[in-house]
Amino acid sequence: MSQLRHQGLANKLGGKLVKLGSERLELQHEPNRAMAKNYGSCVASKIPEVERDMCLKEFCALKNCMNNVDSVLSVGLIDMDPRASSSRASIGSSGSGALSHVYIQYPPMRCSIPGSKGVFYDDGNKLLLSPTSDQVFSWKVAPFDPHAEPTSDSISDGPMLSIRYSLDAKFLAVQRSSHEIQFWNKETGRTFSHKCRPESESILGFFWTDCPTCNIVLVKTSGLDLSIYDSESQSLRLVESKRINVNWYIYTHESRLVLLASGMQCKSFTGFQGLPNPLPLGAPGVPYGEPSICLLSSAGIVRLPKFEMLMAKSEANSKPVLAAEDIHVITVYGRIYCLQVDRTAMLLHCYRFYRDAVVQQGSLPIYSSKVAVSVVDNVLLVHQVDAKVVILYDLFADSRAPISAPLPLLLRGYRRAGMGSFGLTSKDDESSGSKQTSDHEMTLYKDGWAFLIPDLICDTTDGLLWKIHLDLDAISASSSDVPTVLEFLQRRKLEANKAKRLCLALARTMIVERRPVNIVSRAMDVLITSYSHAIKTGSYFKGMKAEKSPASCTQRIHCPKSAAEDFTHTGDSRGGVLKIDSASEISNESHRRYSMLSDSDSEGNVGPSSACRKGIMGTETFVAKVQPSSQLSGPTHVPLDVDKAETEDSHVTTAAISPDEIYLFVFAQADEEMGGDPSYLVAVMVEFLRSANLERIRIYPNVYVLMIKLLARSDRFAELGLFVIDKIIEPSKEVAYQLLLAGRRHFPTRKLGIDMLRQLHLHHDYILSLCQDGYYLEALRYARKLKVVTIRPSLFLESACASNDSQRLATVLRFFADFIPGFRSTSDHATYCHILSQMNSSSLSA
Repeated sequence: MSQLRHQGLANKLGGKLVKLGSERLELQHEPNRAMAKNYGSCVASKIPEVERDMCLKEFCALKNCMNNVDSVLSVGLIDMDPRASSSRASIGSSGSGALSHVYIQYPPMRCSIPGSKGVFYDDGNKLLLSPTSDQVFSWKVAPFDPHAEPTSDSISDGPMLSIRYSLDAKFLAVQRSSHEIQFWNKETGRTFSHKCRPESESILGFFWTDCPTCNIVLVKTSGLDLSIYDSESQSLRLVESKRINVNWYIYTHESRLVLLASGMQCKSFTGFQGLPNPLPLGAPGVPYGEPSICLLSSAGIVRLPKFEMLMAKSEANSKPVLAAEDIHVITVYGRIYCLQVDRTAMLLHCYRFYRDAVVQQGSLPIYSSKVAVSVVDNVLLVHQVDAKVVILYDLFADSRAPISAPLPLLLRGYRRAGMGSFGLTSKDDESSGSKQTSDHEMTLYKDGWAFLIPDLICDTTDGLLWKIHLDLDAISASSSDVPTVLEFLQRRKLEANKAKRLCLALARTMIVERRPVNIVSRAMDVLITSYSHAIKTGSYFKGMKAEKSPASCTQRIHCPKSAAEDFTHTGDSRGGVLKIDSASEISNESHRRYSMLSDSDSEGNVGPSSACRKGIMGTETFVAKVQPSSQLSGPTHVPLDVDKAETEDSHVTTAAISPDEIYLFVFAQADEEMGGDPSYLVAVMVEFLRSANLERIRIYPNVYVLMIKLLARSDRFAELGLFVIDKIIEPSKEVAYQLLLAGRRHFPTRKLGIDMLRQLHLHHDYILSLCQDGYYLEALRYARKLKVVTIRPSLFLESACASNDSQRLATVLRFFADFIPGFRSTSDHATYCHILSQMNSSSLSA
């Protein structure tokens, strides 16, 4: 199945590229046409081999094919005629077309200012800065808005090596040279310059910090100066100096970590870190109880152990020098990593920072002399710039294998001139239509691209800023290892609602396609474990919208309907079409049922469960009440409004799926789609129950109700009885009613339902069931023994009268006369005493 799936995807990809080469390129240029065909054939043959376990030889073969037709891709797909452009756009911009797993969305943020002296990125404030001779223009890049307008501050003219705002945005610092930093107070407009001794040291750079002991750090060739900027005295007050020889440095505000490179080869590193609010061990922000980096002490800045990076030698006596662009500091799942590019060995070495050690954690292969790194939603993206492809890694997984095959970066939403009906329109096309955009600006992996950690690309040549996105749809469709894909999707946070819908669809498809039970069992383990972790950490309900006001929610939780009424209404409401617009509505519905289930169970298991109702309902009413339980298998169709979900449910913070959601959108719908022998679905549900039991997760009774229906449908009453006796099917009122319904064709099963009502102390329902089966004398004895006072006498009197047995009628009349005070004065007593006398007189006359 996996091989066929890979072959199908590869053939589809190759076929599209062959069609692109043969139909949309200039047909008179036979060489271009042949090259495009060769490229498509090569991709079709190589992608299945590198889908999961990519090796150097196979990838290089694929890369050579791509390099051989680079002119076709760059010239034929960009500078060709409008018809060819439209074909390119129709293939590459079609959403999850399986041609890319990573994309940038048009339009970009435009930061081109006339007279600009360059573009700088202030990661502490998430600002993109473009200074001119007398002003600094700044764009806020988080949250990313391509139409954001810049703000500006006045400065004096002069050279600019670096520029950053203080974290409170009150001050502006500009490095004028290797010996001078100039400061501006935005409120007062006052300035002053700080200079170092040019004969002994030079300033490599600086950064603002939120460390409690200092607010600005100067990185010099002689070490670090931890200082406090005093706006009143217009000076820098030195707090502490860290003396060490420094060649260059790397700093990211996200990690609060600065790495200082020293030595002849610049491969010896000393790290300093300071955190304002360190996370405790096993903090909720770190998945699955993973320790976070917390190195803050009373000193504010903590020195990490010194370490050296590995560097391969191309020749015996060569000593390669490590450059700053070869080092990348990233934060993934709350962990801090340092990635080192080794171009000689063609490896990307990975180092992880712990509290008291720096440990190398493997290496990743690279296939390009120029490599860039991004992080999107805790997924590592390694850009092979020369090959123009991106490889995705999930560092949380045990394996260092890529998530999927290497594919190019995709530009979405851009419509070239003359595309006509072939192009894909975008929401932003009309708003940006007045801007004249050249195709050169839309060229991918240009020399002027600067990759900003974690997920931005700055085009310094044309003044553009792009944000990188993951295509979860394409990633989930690129692998046949569904449990691994589910693990990946469950860890996504930025598009948790989409990840949740994809997980539900994948789980349902696995069952409908009747994948091996052990594979489905692994998938269920993944979903249940993720849900259990989300419940324990409190992240499951963190981002959910409240359906009603707090007062109404409190009233709903503390005053729930009885279990039978909730069961009945749930069955009625699910008889028709149920539309879920978003993953948050799925979660809200699950949360509501979970709360109602907990309270109804805790209150309904003690004493009469229906004391608020007026007596026991009649036989016909009881049948009508049990009948809707057959509708609990779920909705016949659940359309998911993807567009609405993406715009309205961005607040969903976890992709965890509750057991109730698995029932509603996996088991119930799979039951409708599969048909035939339900034994496979029963086996899957047993594995689901096993996984939930291991995690101590309560299961909503509808799962057991569906299980009873499936077993009864295939006349497997013996197995059903064992499931009930062995507590695989947990007792509940809903389960008991479904057993009664299934027991119409098998009396022992009905007996199990009646016994379950008695075990649950549902006295009302137990007496009603006995009365329906004709055991009303036993029901009367049970009511007398347990003093059930909410029964309706007329029900038993009518049954005794219908039997045409005067002795039974007399027994029932005597029971109620002795058991219910004041019964002798009721109309029922008078009526049935008259009937009894008539029956006695008729029997005497006969």
